[in-house]
Amino acid sequence: MSHRNARLTPLGRRLLVDRVRSGRPVAHVAAEMGISRATAHKWVHRWRAEGEPGLCDRPSRPHTTPHRTDADTEARVCRLRTERKLGPARIGPILGMPPSTVHRILTRHGLHRLAWMDRPTGRIIRRYERERPGELVHVDVKKLGRIPDGGGWRVHGRAESRLTKTGVGFDYIHSVVDDYTRLAYSEVHPDEKAATCAGFLRRAAAHFAALGIDRIERVLTDNAWSYRKSTLWKQSLTYLGATSKRTRPYRPQTNGKVERFNRTLLDEWAYLRPYTSNEQRTAALQDFLHTYNHHRCHTALGGQPPISRVNNAPGQYT
Repeated sequence: MSHRNARLTPLGRRLLVDRVRSGRPVAHVAAEMGISRATAHKWVHRWRAEGEPGLCDRPSRPHTTPHRTDADTEARVCRLRTERKLGPARIGPILGMPPSTVHRILTRHGLHRLAWMDRPTGRIIRRYERERPGELVHVDVKKLGRIPDGGGWRVHGRAESRLTKTGVGFDYIHSVVDDYTRLAYSEVHPDEKAATCAGFLRRAAAHFAALGIDRIERVLTDNAWSYRKSTLWKQSLTYLGATSKRTRPYRPQTNGKVERFNRTLLDEWAYLRPYTSNEQRTAALQDFLHTYNHHRCHTALGGQPPISRVNNAPGQYT
């Protein structure tokens, strides 16, 4: 791609060639277009040698790199990274290399961010994304302690909360995230039983349909009993015309989009401020979901909100 201050784009180079072919001197055409004669001659020669493809931009990467680190050394760098999780400043002295060179090698192999690899095994986590809305949705449940009336330890402090145990129990936050758009929908329930999970899935599908995702094709869950054995869950899938898929045991990365949404849910809703009652926190969930879907920037979507990926979504950005 031409840089933003380039005098010639591919269209301008085509115009330059046409003017030269009409019989005008190259020096005169170069002066008219604000470029040097050498640049004008370069594009004319490229057009004569390669035709139209010669007028397109070329990458500045060299054809060969004779001084590039050899493959065996790069393999040792990668092995130290994946097996011992060492950074460039630690790997460099071990192998007698500058840390900057180590970092370039790690970047070349996609190992420069520890967050991109599975820490126990050192394997690169394969990122994936479906091609259309509704093709795959991720479903999960987050267990969250209820807030007693008057507020919990975030309001009164841990010391006082230990003296006034209330035993109010837990809420179960059922969430679904569309793989392609990242649209999310959540409900607060007192349990994660089969009937609750099945009803939640149907309501989530209706919510997505109202936003423009007409059909859910596949549902990805973990291996909870309600998803593996429940007849009600299977009936809901049949009702929606969807198929099911489950993650491998102890592999939450497969269901990573909803797992990451759960973290956002805690940071930007559940723990955003000290709530004085469980009802107050529950009531704030809908505002959070609207902000998340319609206004909150998503880094995986180029800074756009999830609703921006839904075709013909009603009430978009409202």
